[in-house]
Parts: sequence; structure tokens; C-alpha cells
Amino acid sequence: MEHRSLGRTGMMVSPLCLGAMMFGPWGEPDHAESTRIIHRALDAGINFIDTADVYSAGESEVIVGEALAGGRRDDVVLATKFHGQMDAGPDGSGDVNHKGNSRRWIVREVENSLRRLQTDWIDLYQVHRPETEASLEETLSALTDLQRQGKIRAFGSSTFPAHLTVEAQWVAERRGLGRFVTEQPPYSILVRGIEADLLPVAEQFGMGVIPWSPLAGGWLSGRFRKGQDIGETNRAKRVPARYDLSLPGNQAKLDAADALAQLADEAGLSLVHLAVAFVLAHPAVTAPIIGPRTMEQLETQLGAADVVLTSDVLDRIDEIVPPGVTLSRADLGYVPPALADPFLRRRRTA
Repeated sequence: MEHRSLGRTGMMVSPLCLGAMMFGPWGEPDHAESTRIIHRALDAGINFIDTADVYSAGESEVIVGEALAGGRRDDVVLATKFHGQMDAGPDGSGDVNHKGNSRRWIVREVENSLRRLQTDWIDLYQVHRPETEASLEETLSALTDLQRQGKIRAFGSSTFPAHLTVEAQWVAERRGLGRFVTEQPPYSILVRGIEADLLPVAEQFGMGVIPWSPLAGGWLSGRFRKGQDIGETNRAKRVPARYDLSLPGNQAKLDAADALAQLADEAGLSLVHLAVAFVLAHPAVTAPIIGPRTMEQLETQLGAADVVLTSDVLDRIDEIVPPGVTLSRADLGYVPPALADPFLRRRRTA
């Protein structure tokens, strides 16, 4: 695989990033099998692994640590994330200080991730989601200190809107802090909203882009076709709004997925390769994250790094899902407070 620069970090990574979200109870619970999948990816040339503390409540990090403990850690660019709630608590809601982007939580949780990953350093430490409770200055300051201590090599953001990405760059420059060098957004043929603003912003600031869900949560795996019994998946149970076919956005996704499968057939490609190659084709993208649950799924995705789509095929994709269009808002991964809280949109109520 031809390696690419991870933004301006100087680190070179494979054009595919192995996502570990599905290792653990969320997907493959057997540690030995998960390790076997990770080793196969490394043997195939992938040198970039992404996980998060919240995946299976830390178990994904444990599995990745076990897989790399046999002497493979030094050859891997290892990324993880923080932000999500990391304990249930006595009432199920969790301790309010065991989550978020505050200095207090960041300096504590990085130690937990280092322990679970069995490593002395994290190559890329990412803020999993924005929040309003902690300022960007506090978050960047804490991450800068961790970088200077050698516990992390670089840091980035995930699912940040374009305006917050710009604001973070300004805060870093004005306060003399380290800056986000990567962004990890949702991006696929069915989720193209970031083409309008975030991807140009990332290019402007020299950020690496590591898109998650290039298969749109399985919609572009070939499983979702008209007239087929789709059944219920683990992901559909966790996030039903992304799969409920009674919702217009998901019906539009089914129509598009069916049309894209026909286009892939005409181009002599699998739909998986078409979908991942589309994400790779954008000049702002460094490496999309593939998230296999099984060895079979990994094998179907590995070859996508070598696929180059023709202009004709890319034009046909644009006809099916126009540039900048996201078919379902449920796939955006982040709801801004201005939309989540109705009182932020109302001057007064009767």
C-alpha cells in the first residue's frame, strides 16, 4: 500500500485505517479472533489503527493492546479517542465527571487508555465529539500538555463542524497552543454534507482527514437492496433512526444503495470497493476507517485501497447522490445544541 502523510504530523499511514469499534461486545466478543483480524490487517500493509475508550466500555482498547503486545506496537500509528461516558454509575446515568472534554477528565482518561492499550504513548489522541461545557482553550491546553509530556504525539478532533474546526485553529494560534492536526468526520456516498465546508477547511489548514463509516453503517455493504429481507443488525438495534425504513431519509438511502449496487456491477466492482474508493478519491482524505467485525468483512475491504474510480463512474455517483448532500440527518453523528435544545431557537414562549 502506498502510504500518505497524516496531515502535518510527519507520520506516514496506510490509505486504509483499521477501526476497532466492532472488537468486543459491540461486534466480535472473542479476543483471540479479534486479534487474528488485527494481525491479518497488519500483514496486509495497514499500519494505522483507530479505537476509542467508549467502544465496548474500554474493551476495544484492551483487545488492540493485546494484539500489539507481541512486538508490533512500534510499527503501528495508534489512535484513540475520549469524550464519551465511561461508567454507568449507581443510577445508570454515570458520574458527570467521567466524560467530556475538560482538563480534569482528559488527564485522567489518557492514563486509562494507555493502560488498556499497554503502551507508553498514543500517536493520535482525538476529541470524540464537541461539547459546550468545556472551552476549546481548556481542551487544547490539556492536550498540549500531554503532548509535551510525551504521552501523546499529536491530537485531533472527531465529528466537529467546520466552524468549530476553524475556531479551534484560531484558539491554538492566539493562545500559543498545539492544534488539531486531524479531523475524523462521517463521510460516504450517502453522507456527503462535509464536502461543502469541512473538507475544504481541513485542506486549508493542512489537516489529515480520517473519515468514519465509508460504508454508511453497512448500507453500502451490498446487503441493502430493494426486495431483499434486510433483517435486524446489531447497529440497527443501537441506532434505529439510521435503519428504520419507515423514515423518508432511510428509504432514500435504500433507493441510492440499490442504484449504486447496479453501478458497481456495471463497473466490474463490488459495492464495498466502490464505496471505499469513492471516499479515498477526495483529495482532502488521508485514510477512511474500515470497521470489520469478521475476517470475511476485512478481506472484502482490503482491496479497495488499490481501486481508482474513473471520472465517468464518479459522475454517475454524483447523479445518484449529488455533491454535498446527506440523505438522512441521523447519519451526521453530532446534533448541535442549537438544534437539540428548542429553547436556543426561541426568543420567548407563551
